[in-house]
Amino acid sequence: MGRTTAIFAGIAALLGAIGVAEAAAAAHSVSNPLLKTASNFLIVNAAAIIALCAFAETAAASSRMLRIGIAVLLLGTLLFAGELTSHVFLPHSPFVAAAPIGGTLTILGWLIGAVGIFRHARAP
Repeated sequence: MGRTTAIFAGIAALLGAIGVAEAAAAAHSVSNPLLKTASNFLIVNAAAIIALCAFAETAAASSRMLRIGIAVLLLGTLLFAGELTSHVFLPHSPFVAAAPIGGTLTILGWLIGAVGIFRHARAP
């Protein structure tokens, strides 16, 4: 695996671990539904990022597009879940408007990833 995609996959694995920890907290001690939403978001997008990283390694023609999509998806996930989590644990969120920006970036990351995959499918 290339260095960039390995770093992205490693960060995604950390996000998945954080998501599982948040799910445990949401199930056992924190009743705020935002924590469960953040947990689900982290776990799902972490798995998607790892899958896209693996695919990027086999898709030489479109791997740059995929790496861009992965980076955007990673940033969007961090911003969205980070703001939701900060609302649960901090009195005032320091990330004003991070959730809508993160959500938009996450959608964009998924779309860029799809373009990269479709480009790979069209390659000879």
